Amino acid sequence: MLFFEDIEIGALTRLGSHHFNDAEIIAFARAFDPQPFHLDAAAGARTHFGGLVASGWQAVAISARLRAQACSRQHEALRREGKPVPRLGPSPGFKDLRWLRPVRPGDTLAFFSEVTAKKPSASRPEWGLVFTRETATDAAGELVLEFTNCVFVERLEA
Repeated sequence: MLFFEDIEIGALTRLGSHHFNDAEIIAFARAFDPQPFHLDAAAGARTHFGGLVASGWQAVAISARLRAQACSRQHEALRREGKPVPRLGPSPGFKDLRWLRPVRPGDTLAFFSEVTAKKPSASRPEWGLVFTRETATDAAGELVLEFTNCVFVERLEA
């Protein structure tokens, strides 16, 4: 991510993609979301899903990982160019999380982040808040996941 002043509303970043497979879906479910339709294809077949599906939290976690990796790549590029790298603060949270379609073994999702708004922090003048719409789409381009994210970003001019 860039410094607060350099971030443009409307900027869209392709964070990367991820391919889901049975073993990974089941491993995540065992550790974090042990519902039958995330753990076993036969159990999933007896639900409205009709088979094994990934936990929505797995897709959110992958989105977070890809977002962090994209920021890291951008910061590394800034360092190579001899430019300053902004500090990123924590996220004060997210909202409007929607899981729109089930993620199945064999699906590959593409993850994106679009800057929707930004504002200087009222209580921390050295920081600004950047709001993004985080999305994931399937191979057909159908929206699978979306949520609004917020993160603190260092300001150049406090």
